[in-house]
Amino acid sequence: MDCLHTQWSEENGYPLESHEVQTPDGYLLTVHRIPHGKMGRIPGKSRKRVAFLQHGFLSSSADWIGLGPQRALAYLLADRGFDVWMGNARGNKFSRCHVTKNPKESSFWDFSWHEIGVFDVPAMIDYVLRETGQKQLHYVGHSQGTTVLFVMLSLRPEYNRVLLTAHALSPVAFMSHAQSPLVRLVGQFGDLITWSSYILGMREFMYDSTMLRLAGSIACTNTVTIREVCANIVFLIAGYNSPQLDRDSLPVMLQHFPAGASMLQLIHYIQLFKCNCFRQFNYGLMGNMMKYKTPEPPEYPLERITARIYLYYGDNDWLAATKDID
Repeated sequence: MDCLHTQWSEENGYPLESHEVQTPDGYLLTVHRIPHGKMGRIPGKSRKRVAFLQHGFLSSSADWIGLGPQRALAYLLADRGFDVWMGNARGNKFSRCHVTKNPKESSFWDFSWHEIGVFDVPAMIDYVLRETGQKQLHYVGHSQGTTVLFVMLSLRPEYNRVLLTAHALSPVAFMSHAQSPLVRLVGQFGDLITWSSYILGMREFMYDSTMLRLAGSIACTNTVTIREVCANIVFLIAGYNSPQLDRDSLPVMLQHFPAGASMLQLIHYIQLFKCNCFRQFNYGLMGNMMKYKTPEPPEYPLERITARIYLYYGDNDWLAATKDID
């Protein structure tokens, strides 16, 4: 999979490197890098400005290049002199390795986005800074990429000094006002989903399979009518804005989505929706006492966040509601 991804970028005329980063708890993550744009390095700039991009839930670094030159954010930044690095969280199709665990083992999937914020993102940022010789960088996160940003900056506040700026696209922390019918439906059955996942041993969520990708991309390119069905599924999940959806990009998006995740990431989001709070994973009374020594999970100490953060959101985003962002 990694080789296909590399070839795709290089066919567009941009260099693409793959780097492996090991987290403190043993996960091996792939970080992709576009060191410069098509025209080469801009003298005096390309080594001074580093941008780190972190994908959303069920996504991967492919999100940042999928729309192609002159449209995809990673390419736009590279052409403007940035050294662009794109992270991949544990469990997605580019980061399915561990020093001792196998993805076929349930223990491999024993994490939510909490661990991604505490371990993965700091490890990737540290690696990028070492490789580039820089002391600070710019951070861009989308959806879950913003959730893990808030986790990192609140629980590991030393990283506030590392970020020159942080750009949160469709930021997700509090979720109780999410309008998506799918989110609300899943929220109503949150307990059932949680217990079923444990009883049935479902640890991995929506693994990136060739069959699933082909089915999605073919279905959304077959006819105009079927493509509109695909578009309306997107609207049902994320909110309706027909002029802002490029139908031609749907097949490209579905070639790399979903990229895989842990079931606990989904459950953790369900917990936020139900509790109207932003806190660590709820393991139940006994589990919380063992893990946290308190009956309820601790809230993330957001008052520790001092980094310069810009929030980007839309009024009709059904996943990141304006009230929750406020």
